[in-house]
Amino acid sequence: MLVHLTDGTVSVVVDVTTGAPTILHWGAPLAITPDEDALLAATGRPITHGMLDVEPRISLVPEHGSGFAGRPGLAGHRKRGRSWAPRFTCESHAISADGRTLTTVATDTVAELRLTTRLALGAALVARATITNLADEDRYLLDRLDVTLPLPAQARELLRFTGRWTREMHPYRTPFEHGAFVTENRRGRTSHEHPPLLFAGTPAFGEWSGEVWGAHAAWSGNHHHLAEVLNDGRRYLQLGELFHPGELSLKPGESYSSPEVIAVYSASGLTPASWGFHRHLRGRLGYVPSTRPRPVLLNTWEAVYFDHDTARLQDLADSAATVGIERFVLDDGWFGSRRDDRRGLGDWWVSPEVYPGGLGPLIDHVRSLGMEFGIWVEPEMVNPDSDLHREHPEWALVTDGYEPVLGRQQLVLDLSNPDAFAHILGALDALLTDHDIAFVKWDMNRDHTQASNADGGAGTHGQTVALYRLLDELRARHPDVEIESCASGGARVDHEILRRTDRVWTSDCNDALERQSIQRGASMFIPAEVMGAHIGPPRSHTTSRRQSLGFRAATALFGHLGVEWNVLTLSDEERAALAEVIALHKRFRPLLHGGDTVRFDPLDGGGLAHGVYAPDRSEALVCYSQLATSMALVPPLLRLPGLDPRRSYRVTRIALPDDDHERGRGRSAPAWMATGVTLDGATLAAIGMQLPVMNPESALLLHLQGVAPVASVTLNR
Repeated sequence: MLVHLTDGTVSVVVDVTTGAPTILHWGAPLAITPDEDALLAATGRPITHGMLDVEPRISLVPEHGSGFAGRPGLAGHRKRGRSWAPRFTCESHAISADGRTLTTVATDTVAELRLTTRLALGAALVARATITNLADEDRYLLDRLDVTLPLPAQARELLRFTGRWTREMHPYRTPFEHGAFVTENRRGRTSHEHPPLLFAGTPAFGEWSGEVWGAHAAWSGNHHHLAEVLNDGRRYLQLGELFHPGELSLKPGESYSSPEVIAVYSASGLTPASWGFHRHLRGRLGYVPSTRPRPVLLNTWEAVYFDHDTARLQDLADSAATVGIERFVLDDGWFGSRRDDRRGLGDWWVSPEVYPGGLGPLIDHVRSLGMEFGIWVEPEMVNPDSDLHREHPEWALVTDGYEPVLGRQQLVLDLSNPDAFAHILGALDALLTDHDIAFVKWDMNRDHTQASNADGGAGTHGQTVALYRLLDELRARHPDVEIESCASGGARVDHEILRRTDRVWTSDCNDALERQSIQRGASMFIPAEVMGAHIGPPRSHTTSRRQSLGFRAATALFGHLGVEWNVLTLSDEERAALAEVIALHKRFRPLLHGGDTVRFDPLDGGGLAHGVYAPDRSEALVCYSQLATSMALVPPLLRLPGLDPRRSYRVTRIALPDDDHERGRGRSAPAWMATGVTLDGATLAAIGMQLPVMNPESALLLHLQGVAPVASVTLNR
């Protein structure tokens, strides 16, 4: 029996007669549900020499026991290695009233296991599998439960992402013609190096061209993903949680659910595919830009580091208020003995040494200026040099008998330990109850290394689940407090952490040149309003590059804007310019945080372009950034696909601080830059607009305002 899930832009055709359901088609929309016999007759594959007598399906959880030669979707066993290759039989399936969700149940009576799967089609396709131990006595040791998605033969190129601290989300492409491509992450967080995201597509797929299939494993701990071409030519993606040896076993009656795999399809490139991820996440956030604007914030870290002084911080708040800052965030150094990064983590009380009058005077001062107050915490970590660790060394996530490996002079606190969990929950609850705090920057700066729980087993899965429970409990007690997920910058960015947080810190690097590629990569699966993007100082904290305020501002504009700059040091000219930039962000904030993020394929001229279109295509804001010099004396035209082809747009340049478009010797600017120009969407997509000659690390900001539909024209024949 076939089930057809569709939203008009994508179709998913599922055979529910196999053990786990088998997706026969995931891609272009179909007008009607195909006739089952006709479809199977038309697509049935021949059996050749070198094959089994029956070709095993690539189901949602493919089975070695059914002859699948790739990586099985389920791996595990009972005592003495039994029940290691189950084979499930479909028991039932159910379709939701709206026809968008399919749930199936299958069992293996020999292995005493039940497999439940759920496929839901909304803004994205969301898939999850659950395994249940039906045995009366035996545990089932689970090694892996992944979601598997088939790909068509034309998906012959992969796009994946890698990075490091301060250089996250960099894309790289590989041909997808044969063999397996495996990515494994064991860092205890989604990681800088291996974010759980990949795309497959037709060769040379671009931002607005080619068929694209994307998948993201929504999980904040260890994970893996696989893309494989079998020797029979079939292709598939497989994503799920990665377990350390013996990390998870199911007692009789217990179940484990895989992370949700969120998948998108586009017939016209990466940018429309990204919208599926964005709309799916926005639906869960319940975020309405027009009624809940994201406040522009100032973070104190690069202004004061650990040198906290109430009077100086009050002066910093005064200065921040004058440029339009709406939220003042106090970073690391306010608690316990925390005067540097080697001590004090775990001691979550206000330092009487640094704040003899408590945080109240600073918070009251910030609030009197009309700003919200935010604060930094790192609750999952503990310094050996802390009162908490001296009192409870058994609460660290370490392995007995070994000297623990430190990271930044800190250890991971075992939140799966009920006493440790209760202690941290109590401390954070008291902090938020006793102070007028609107925002928490939640940091996580250390990988899991030999991280064993109190029972001596691998503890990353339990820690991740406990983290979710801690965040859920705090959100229940303090529903109006916003939380940012920070992990040494962008090392924990995924849709599951964003169920519980309101934004992510994309990177510890505020260098605008680096941020251009970091934010572009992140925009592949998260929207602008959850992407922390800050204007740093003229000289970058992490790279020592110097950049103009215009370039830094244009880069940070397309996210949740913040400032990480000691605003006490600003000249009058810089202060006025920063205030102008912040006002510009506020002017366009509903568009930036409620529109469709767009990206354009890199141009030969050494630059990148991106922007945001209003959902109804009535308005757009586009930025072209010149990143390097070009071999061409004159840059190419910038084409803008995706607008309403029948609408006219008034295109104007928005001036940025330190604009140099007319100051270069021997240069003339394109004529449209002086007064603007009106063009229809079809012309902007097909022909585009001439870019000016620009210096490296500078930006051009364009505003497009829809003015009227284009009158129909009859061509002479």
